[in-house]
Amino acid sequence: MSVQFIESLSDPRLHPFTALKDRELARDGDRFIAEGQHVVQRLLASSLKTESILIARRRLETIRPLVPDHIPLYVIPDPMIHQVVGYKFHSGVLAIGQRTTTLTLEQLTANLPAGSPSTLVICPETNNTENLGMLIRIAAAFGATGMILGEHCCDPFYRQSIRVSMGTVFSLPIVQSRNIAGDLLELRNRHHFELAATVLDADAELLSQASRSSRFALLFGGEPHGLSAPIQALCDRQITIPMKLGTDSLNVAVAAGIFLYHFTRP
Repeated sequence: MSVQFIESLSDPRLHPFTALKDRELARDGDRFIAEGQHVVQRLLASSLKTESILIARRRLETIRPLVPDHIPLYVIPDPMIHQVVGYKFHSGVLAIGQRTTTLTLEQLTANLPAGSPSTLVICPETNNTENLGMLIRIAAAFGATGMILGEHCCDPFYRQSIRVSMGTVFSLPIVQSRNIAGDLLELRNRHHFELAATVLDADAELLSQASRSSRFALLFGGEPHGLSAPIQALCDRQITIPMKLGTDSLNVAVAAGIFLYHFTRP
């Protein structure tokens, strides 16, 4: 294993960890940053490339056995890790990963399990990285077949999104659409998916009474406006969670957990 000790923040080997923002990392060879031991372990276990790992010295004995020989393991003094990440409390484990070619809708649908139900989570315009990370984690937890993000969504490989997803973004199939309206029509007309809009509407179908087809897609809107009227018009159904005590809405990730639990129960 290539264990390398670093003593200065100006060391060029730290440059991807300290000087680059999410967009710059993406442009610089489709790189991203993974934070935390569990997230880094999931990166190592995935099909994505791990370029290098950076740890605080106190984590050396714990992390060293987990890292394959061909991946550089950079070790820095404990206080320096806080300067690298930008805040005081940190687990002391980071990695630089590299994503592969973006998954296409055709590739996603070609790999659908034959003879088994398929559940897609579709987010036309979720532009909050924390919400997106949580949606990815929830979709993975309930066994969603895949996820489709609209052209106005934030990047699922942004640092906060990866952290909140707890690394499930590395294994959940995700399509980043360039034309979400066109892809919805493709899913419905060619691949025979039933599209269900999740809405706040007293006239919508109640979740407690809703069943599903074998090929089923749930659409979740961005906060605070939900799904747009044109997107709702492309859907086959509208389903709602009734609210009490004057509550006007739920966080989109909370709502997604409720919907997915309902529709993925055996």
